[in-house]
Amino acid sequence: MTFTRKAVLGMLGAAAFGCMTAIPAMAQDVTLRMHQFLPDQANVPKLILYPWADRIEAASNGRIKVERYGSMQLGGSPPELMDQAIDGVADIVWTVIGYTPGRYPTSEVFELPFMMTDARAMSSAFWQMFETHMRDDEFKDLKILATWVHGPGVIHSKVPVNSPAEMEGLKIRGGSRLVNTLLEKVGATPVGLPVPGIPEALSKGVIDGTTIPWEVTGSLKVPELVKNHTEFDGEALYTLGFVLAMNKEKFESLDPELQQIINHNSGLELSVLAGGLMSDADGPSREAAVAVGNNIITVSGDEVQVWKDASQPVYDEWIADMKTKDIDGQALIDEARALMDAYKP
Repeated sequence: MTFTRKAVLGMLGAAAFGCMTAIPAMAQDVTLRMHQFLPDQANVPKLILYPWADRIEAASNGRIKVERYGSMQLGGSPPELMDQAIDGVADIVWTVIGYTPGRYPTSEVFELPFMMTDARAMSSAFWQMFETHMRDDEFKDLKILATWVHGPGVIHSKVPVNSPAEMEGLKIRGGSRLVNTLLEKVGATPVGLPVPGIPEALSKGVIDGTTIPWEVTGSLKVPELVKNHTEFDGEALYTLGFVLAMNKEKFESLDPELQQIINHNSGLELSVLAGGLMSDADGPSREAAVAVGNNIITVSGDEVQVWKDASQPVYDEWIADMKTKDIDGQALIDEARALMDAYKP
């Protein structure tokens, strides 16, 4: 068989084109959409989420691209983020677990009052108990990349609050079912509200105060909207649990080497890092409130016990509620405390 020069060049050109088009197909580059509820300049995206995305992109040599969508830019509301990850509206989400009350009951052990003294230790315990109790049960529809908690929860209010008696009649925002229960037990009227709604609710008088950690007060301009802040010595009044969650089918569709990159940059180490970074960011935000002359109240000594006594029913009711779900709540509490005590930085 003979070929003309034109035919040979045509075949070579087609082969070259085939090679060029095959390379991207073999590489299976992927774009992941990350969705969360805070503005880009807030501490969590700035210190945790976006640096994590940068590490994933770098480790994959650009094969993974992470598009970042803050302030719910892909639509919906913060309580919908978990379902967005499950349904594939977003590929990765970061959210407060308590925004979907009662759906992930085992994780609530980390929201009980006066449980946490160190965010890194609790975040470590959270991941370990996630692997043991939650991965194949409550979170089976998701690929969980990290679990962590924020630093000590603080009461930020328009009037000074030193004791539960001074909470009477105040409308205070809470971020989860258990925090709202706690607020009720210490005399306040709880108002469930995601973080982005806090500034407007304070400015319009819908609420008299809010519970959030120090680190997020700056991006929400809370020290400009209230002048009093109540914090606690020793164990934190409360804390909230977070997850960085990925659509399970999306993860499983990735090349094994890309899955390995994501796994290598996730898990226990990321959980402890994230909890620590959130807690560390409390200091500068607290200093900013002091700088504008706000009133910082620190509850200590015997005064803390008054709050603990008032909050004890939260434990009793939670353990009873877990029993109706065939979950041993007291065993979870004991395990969480033991893991936190055993934590070594």
